[in-house]
Amino acid sequence: MLSLVKLIIIIIFTILNVLFNWWISLRAKRYHAIFRFFAFECIFLLVLMNYRDWFHNPFSLNQVISWLLLSVSIYAAFVGLYLFYKLGKPEDQLEETINLVTTGIYRYIRHPMYLSLILVGFGAMMKDPGYVQVFLGIINLIALFFTARIEENEMIAKFGEEYKNYMKRTKMFIPFIL
Repeated sequence: MLSLVKLIIIIIFTILNVLFNWWISLRAKRYHAIFRFFAFECIFLLVLMNYRDWFHNPFSLNQVISWLLLSVSIYAAFVGLYLFYKLGKPEDQLEETINLVTTGIYRYIRHPMYLSLILVGFGAMMKDPGYVQVFLGIINLIALFFTARIEENEMIAKFGEEYKNYMKRTKMFIPFIL
């Protein structure tokens, strides 16, 4: 059963999440925010549901896998953001770049920041992988997959054949696999 404090936290986070994604969509004139909204909500709920288990039994298989996923997610996010801002030369808008970044981690995968969110979701899920947590982890994955697909269509419109060729050379989330 949800406590009043948890319910208030969920409501506040949801409102902030809606406002953030709405602001990004309006500012960048991009339309995949609804999927990103669901991904952020799933991650938030997974963290909130499993916060008591984050440091419980630290050497269990679930904890080791969880911390490994969370560590890789931090690496992917930092490297992806660094290259995005260093080489992508962002315009005034938060998400727009004028250069297609194809080096570093982007040489292997097209969406390292979405990969990091997928790994955060599965890392939080692995703290206590019940039915609801697994469901939220899968919804997070699906939402980020659709976010990436919409973004790829936007990149094709912006960069044309250069992006199509880039798609042929790289995978979406997992190097050499997916």
